[in-house]
Amino acid sequence: MADERIQSVLRRKAEAGKPVADSAPMTPDRAITQALAKVAQDSFGLPLQVTAARESRMSLADLPEALEDLSLLAMIEGPGEALGLMVLPPATLSALIEMQTMGQLAKSAPAPRRATRIDASMAADFIDAVLVQIGDFLAETEAVIWAGGFRYASYLDDPRPLGLLLEDIGYRVWSLQLELGAGGMRQGGLLWVVPANGRGAHLRRNPGQTALAATAEGIASAAAERAAQEAAWGKQMQGTVMGTRAVIEAVLHRVSLPLSAVMALRPGLDIPLPSDALEHLRLEGAGRRRLSLGRLGQSRGMRAVRVIAEEDLAQGTMADVSTAKAKPAKTDPAPAFEAGASPFAGKPQDTLALSALGDPGSSLYDPPAGEAGEDADFPPLGMALDGFGATEDTGDLPPLKIGSGL
Repeated sequence: MADERIQSVLRRKAEAGKPVADSAPMTPDRAITQALAKVAQDSFGLPLQVTAARESRMSLADLPEALEDLSLLAMIEGPGEALGLMVLPPATLSALIEMQTMGQLAKSAPAPRRATRIDASMAADFIDAVLVQIGDFLAETEAVIWAGGFRYASYLDDPRPLGLLLEDIGYRVWSLQLELGAGGMRQGGLLWVVPANGRGAHLRRNPGQTALAATAEGIASAAAERAAQEAAWGKQMQGTVMGTRAVIEAVLHRVSLPLSAVMALRPGLDIPLPSDALEHLRLEGAGRRRLSLGRLGQSRGMRAVRVIAEEDLAQGTMADVSTAKAKPAKTDPAPAFEAGASPFAGKPQDTLALSALGDPGSSLYDPPAGEAGEDADFPPLGMALDGFGATEDTGDLPPLKIGSGL
């Protein structure tokens, strides 16, 4: 057994070194025969053998005479808007339908009937696959000019409209006789009609170009797959980022105080702010990163911040940067933002200094003389702080009266 195995390996190596005989050139009848057999077996599991193939030339007026009654008339479209015809007689069509529905041929063929739209839909894949195979087999020959590039377009249940749909030109008509099923248990046929003068000169490939085309197609497919993956990743990342919660703070003003002054703060004390603080809000993100400037106003009775551009602030205008991206108005629009003109536009910004607050030993933090009891160490709610007198009312803050519209 070992000797026989060694001799077999040596024989295969010796035969591999022999020159391979040139294969027979591909012809239209061979291409059609092989395409039909390959598609029927690979796609439908239907053994098919072409027993006869004949090419003829016909005019448009002669075509109806070559059609078998009750056949499926499949319109095919090719390069340059050329129209042709693929005709499946009832025996061939019924065999294709049986293989798709039952997986095998019945013992006897069904009675002929008129083809329906469902029959055409079930036969469309077979027709397209056969046409593609024929074009591939003839891609390096002159025949691809008239045989390549055709695909299924629609179907007709009556041959009478053919005179209106097809051009009045000469046609190549291939008439084929078929044996269907194991052992040729069914007899069928097929008719293929295409314009005699083809319009697919651009479909012809030079010898050896097929491998290059396959390589280019593989590269393009890989690039397309990579682009699709990147697009999916980008979409997922965008959804994650846009769904993240972001906190933005509107900062009216910041003051610096020593710790002793902060520890001495009590309810009722007034902390002075610059007079133009309402006009120079800062919108800040995490880490006090400034995002934009703003102006305090009101909308629908609530405090609101209008976003403004720094260049508009420098020029003394209050342009709303969101105007350029305004959404379409609703049927019941919200009240307009009524902040009014700024009285501080164009004027220098004078920041009020906190003179006494910076001195922890200032007498302003001492309670008035004569107070005693549990709250003796706390200043009264109405005391003055750094020259800014507190109001008598210790409830809500009085309205701001600086012309900002609040």
